[in-house]
Amino acid sequence: MEERAEEIDLSKPRLRAMGKKLPPSTPTAGRRRKGPSLVPLSACKRRRTPEASGWASLPTDVVHLVTSRLLAGDVVDYIVFRAVCSGWRSCTSDARDPTLSRPDLWLRGWVALCDGDGVRPDDAGEIGFFHTRTARRLRVRLPELRRHRIIGLTQGLIILLNKRTAAVRVLHPFTRVVVDLPSLVPVFHDAVRNRNSVLDMNAAVCSASATSIAVVAWFPWTHVLIGAEAGRPTWEVLHRGLFLKSILPFQGRLYATVAMGGSRKIMQLYPRSPHPVLARVPNDFGDQGLCGYFLVESGGQVLLAVHHLTAQHCGAEPFQQHAYKLFALDIDRGELIPVNCLGGHALFLSRDRSLSVSARDLPSVNSNSIYFSLHRDPVVVHSVRTGFSERLAVSCQIHDGKDRIRPSVRPFTIADHLLTYCHPHEW
Repeated sequence: MEERAEEIDLSKPRLRAMGKKLPPSTPTAGRRRKGPSLVPLSACKRRRTPEASGWASLPTDVVHLVTSRLLAGDVVDYIVFRAVCSGWRSCTSDARDPTLSRPDLWLRGWVALCDGDGVRPDDAGEIGFFHTRTARRLRVRLPELRRHRIIGLTQGLIILLNKRTAAVRVLHPFTRVVVDLPSLVPVFHDAVRNRNSVLDMNAAVCSASATSIAVVAWFPWTHVLIGAEAGRPTWEVLHRGLFLKSILPFQGRLYATVAMGGSRKIMQLYPRSPHPVLARVPNDFGDQGLCGYFLVESGGQVLLAVHHLTAQHCGAEPFQQHAYKLFALDIDRGELIPVNCLGGHALFLSRDRSLSVSARDLPSVNSNSIYFSLHRDPVVVHSVRTGFSERLAVSCQIHDGKDRIRPSVRPFTIADHLLTYCHPHEW
């Protein structure tokens, strides 16, 4: 009866309600003091509310439905979702893919920002990222940047070159997964043989197989393209003698515009194909030496933008106006289809990389427009609808050749940052 009594509420109000009299000298030994109405939260004793228990015990098929939609949008949201509770982590796969071979775990819509203070990212040890769909900004500390130089960015994956050993590695900035590749020294001395070209080299990440990635690198003035697959001991020469104008990684492959035989062609550089030429660029834009050819991914397809000059007359003085011709590349049929409108998208074009963003997500960016840069005009916007161009900024100098760092003299808009991202040589 004593053990049973401890389980029953024997407080005075309860006994009075039961009609029992209390003795005048009831011993206080073993009685519990009336505590506070709210139980204090502590690290050792936590009471799970029904709501928390319900969310943590979501059915597995519901969790998989949520994560599939998160991965279709942004892997950062997927990482945040798995960090909520152990139950969600146990029924979902880890975002830290050690091979980096899953494209759904790569970053989509994230671009690296240049701070404009003249400090290299490897010296700062951190990079700011901007999401072009939500205008979200994250600054990530990356100690892995120390003693490395950034030579390429592909869907948020950072390609690094070790300054001492010339070894290449691919870094996922949000999961901190690193995939190492061999040193460039043997193939560089054998095929490239130009030390100055290392300063302007570029690289991209491609899909070598379902379980492995590859890095393809190219050097200016040497017309040499090399590649290496993760897990392989050496680099190999993929192409020689190609004059590359614009290179685009798309769906695990690598495409480029190439000058061949006095004309421009679009080729598949990686993986190597017995029929690498996909399409021929029309030759009706005047002097091809004055034209610019840019490949860019927009809306899930490959676009070719051809920059050329047209003669205009304003009174008695003729002048040249910037003009663009757009084509959509049909990879399967090898055709270029003319495009007259970009809809709600805007293109940022550069010889190093190009970018397409939705102007609906970024109100300060003009839709159906093309942003590009000239020698003395760092930001110029071209309207596809009207065919006219407008300067948005003038050139400014933040480096005088003597002092390493000088404060910037103008504010940086979103258009400035996106165009600077397309010019990795600037930072």
